Amino acid sequence: MPKTATLPAPIRDSWLPHLALGVTGHRATNPAYSAHAAAIGAALEALFARIDAICAGLPGERGPVRLHSLLVDGTDQVAGERALARGWELAVPLPFGAMLNCAINAHPETLADVDALLAGRPAANPAVEAKAAAIRAITARARMFELADRDAEIEALWRAHLAAPEDHAAARAFDALASDNVALAGRVMIEHTDLVVAVWDGKVANLPGGTGHTVAEALKLGAPVLLIDPARPDTWRILGRPEELGVPADPAAAPDFARLEAIIRAAVVVEGWSPAQLAEEQWRPTSSRAFGLYRRIERVFGGAGGALGSLKVTYEAPEAIVAGSGAEVVAAAASMPGGDPAVVRELTEDVLPLFAWSDGIASRLADAYRSGMCVNFVLAALAVMVGIFYLPAGMKESKWGFAAIELLLLGGILTLTAAGSRLGWHRRWFAMRRVAEYLRHAPALLLLGVARPTGRWPRVGGAAGGIAGGGAEWPEHFARHALRDVGLPRVTATREYLRAGLEQIVLHHVSAQRRYHIDKAHKLETVHHRLDKVAESCFALAVASVLAYLGLKGAGAMGLVDKHLAGTLSPLFTFFGVAFPTLGANLSGIRYFADFERFGAISHVAAEKLREIEERIGLLLSGAPEALTYAAAADLIHALDEAVVEEIASWQSVFGAKHLALPA
Repeated sequence: MPKTATLPAPIRDSWLPHLALGVTGHRATNPAYSAHAAAIGAALEALFARIDAICAGLPGERGPVRLHSLLVDGTDQVAGERALARGWELAVPLPFGAMLNCAINAHPETLADVDALLAGRPAANPAVEAKAAAIRAITARARMFELADRDAEIEALWRAHLAAPEDHAAARAFDALASDNVALAGRVMIEHTDLVVAVWDGKVANLPGGTGHTVAEALKLGAPVLLIDPARPDTWRILGRPEELGVPADPAAAPDFARLEAIIRAAVVVEGWSPAQLAEEQWRPTSSRAFGLYRRIERVFGGAGGALGSLKVTYEAPEAIVAGSGAEVVAAAASMPGGDPAVVRELTEDVLPLFAWSDGIASRLADAYRSGMCVNFVLAALAVMVGIFYLPAGMKESKWGFAAIELLLLGGILTLTAAGSRLGWHRRWFAMRRVAEYLRHAPALLLLGVARPTGRWPRVGGAAGGIAGGGAEWPEHFARHALRDVGLPRVTATREYLRAGLEQIVLHHVSAQRRYHIDKAHKLETVHHRLDKVAESCFALAVASVLAYLGLKGAGAMGLVDKHLAGTLSPLFTFFGVAFPTLGANLSGIRYFADFERFGAISHVAAEKLREIEERIGLLLSGAPEALTYAAAADLIHALDEAVVEEIASWQSVFGAKHLALPA
């Protein structure tokens, strides 16, 4: 095994940020659209050309723009055609399985045409077949993620409606379920985009799955919306908050190209940072022998045994994780019914190795930073004790030697502190740990097409997350684009697919992480409690030594002991009176700095959240089959993602301001 490993393939070869757009808009039959269809098409073409020009002018390399669309007729298909013509990628979260989606959106009026379309045959009605052919033609060139888990229910309701057009209850039942799935597909689209382009007249916003509903949902999730008025498509405005929907557009306002560029730049560029700077981080196969004090303290005071055993930790190599700790995940992903081999390949070749790489680097940096601070406290205590040890040793004439050793110890503190600051142990650890934790649960997200909306990623201010002087938010940017590089899986998300994903990927991960946090919380609380007891004992011994000296002094004055005994032992009592409080104070300093108790509490909270998610998954899997829907599965994965991000935020709130510093 090599001593160091350079950048893994996701960064070195294939990783590139993608600008991700979403599009929604009126159907071709909408009067506002049909009256201005040609102008809307021209406006979309001009907008896409402007976006390409903006991307070309930004620093760094990028992958092709990726457009997400539900590909219904009208705005969606026009935008999709223009995106493909520009060499963009087209990703389609379909609200139904591909065949059912094609059939529903072709708007057949007879069950015979329904049967033909569902069987892959041409519809008898030429107008219906023309619509179906257009859908087939464009979806054949797209990456499709099909929400097919409720197809049987939706098809049954649709047939009932077509069989009895006068039955309004049947129509409402079909419309309600179909609209819910369209809204769900719209949310999937929003989660994967940086900017939503909407062609909307602003009239109806409360129809689930409709354009207005999608616009409102995008703003709610923090995605900006570029809103095109179909009556005046050559002008548009950008909305960033839901409240702006109630603000009338200024008809005299020109398109805000500066804001468009700012949104695109923020989506794909971190100012002052580039992935090439990660080359400065080197993965090593084992922990550092020089920085093991923090883990030694955990071992000694944690009650797990082996207090004096080896502290060497072997990190899993990026190239070994697929056959090691990631073997079960890879096997489960490969066995999912109708799974996407490309996503499995991305997990195997890119995502899991990247996680192992960042996790190993973060662990080694954590050792350097935390052990460095613990060493400072130990050196500070030794400096004080060595500085006065000449008293009990009876070596006053050699005081200069003890002073010299004290100076060396103090110099060691200054040197270590300066080295830690110069090498950026704290900020580099923070950054790499965030990358690793965001990627730890990546298989659950990627295999089920779930993403954290761009507007919901944490914002990290200051230099805490910087690397090599780069931007503080680069770990979030990097992790988001590393996941986005994989994109939506090309799968038909049936109930069987969802069950396999929840049972074999999500539940396994949640259970393992819950057990980890329970064990971690117990260990950290034990360390905190025992350090507390030892520090208290040191102060008790200091009090005892002072009382002993005063007792001897008093006994000598009363003639109970030799009155010179207290004076003879005075240097020793002076040493104890200084050494014990110093040692106790520095142990308390280590306990405060490491914050074992609060970290234990954070793990307790994380374990409780994961327990709740674990139980919810169990209930969903053991309940009625029809309850297992994509919406339910996605909610659970979002809950997992939220628990991870909240734990990272709690962890940062504890250690964020605790830079390597002089012990005080």
